[in-house]
Amino acid sequence: MRLTHPSPSATSTVERSAVLEVIEARFGWPKQPDFLAIDALHIGTGERVFLRGGSGSGKSTLLGLVAGIHRARAIRFDVLGSNLLEMSAGQRDDFRGANLGIVFQQFNLVPCLDVLGNVLLPLTFSRTLRRATGGIAEARERARALLLRLGIDSNAHARSPSELSVGQQQRIAVARALLGRPRLLLCDEPTSALDAGSREAFIEVLLAETEALGTAMLFVSHDPALASHFHRALDIESFRIDAAASA
Repeated sequence: MRLTHPSPSATSTVERSAVLEVIEARFGWPKQPDFLAIDALHIGTGERVFLRGGSGSGKSTLLGLVAGIHRARAIRFDVLGSNLLEMSAGQRDDFRGANLGIVFQQFNLVPCLDVLGNVLLPLTFSRTLRRATGGIAEARERARALLLRLGIDSNAHARSPSELSVGQQQRIAVARALLGRPRLLLCDEPTSALDAGSREAFIEVLLAETEALGTAMLFVSHDPALASHFHRALDIESFRIDAAASA
């Protein structure tokens, strides 16, 4: 089954080099029929893209494909100019840790580490990221500066994230994701636990930080009210295969 999707160039006001380029990708779980079909998806440098869809619609799975957690069948699946299709699972793990920023729905903060330790945690797993941030000492200073810009006061940096509010925990997760100055940030429903006021404040801070870094963003949410903050919006239904129609 082939699904058509509007050309990204039709909705983009400027020509951007790609941080994500997908052509003719298909995905389904083992021994199950395909349920995602991405004929064409392009995200340019610094472009903010909103992906909307309901619970269980495949939004997080699509993010997992871009992050290299899952592997699609595709003619082309390039992230930051690297072909994920040619990488082993271990190589994709290394690539993700060194090059992508990810904000998870549940934040995935470690309660036995303090706030600063949580932000610096990715350096433990990626030598490439340690080099990119100039080493531990420089990364620590950058982490402190990021936290301050995100509204986390210095007196909270030595506290456990579990002692802070949900909104503060979310900002810690963003600082961790942006520590390595990623060219692409993936956000999986990061506002789902916030009230309306906290949600708007968080979005404003997130957009300011990514714009300052020139970081592109793929942001998934079930809340269509957030779409106006982004350069363009997509609907996950455009990438779903109708099981009845394909039977």
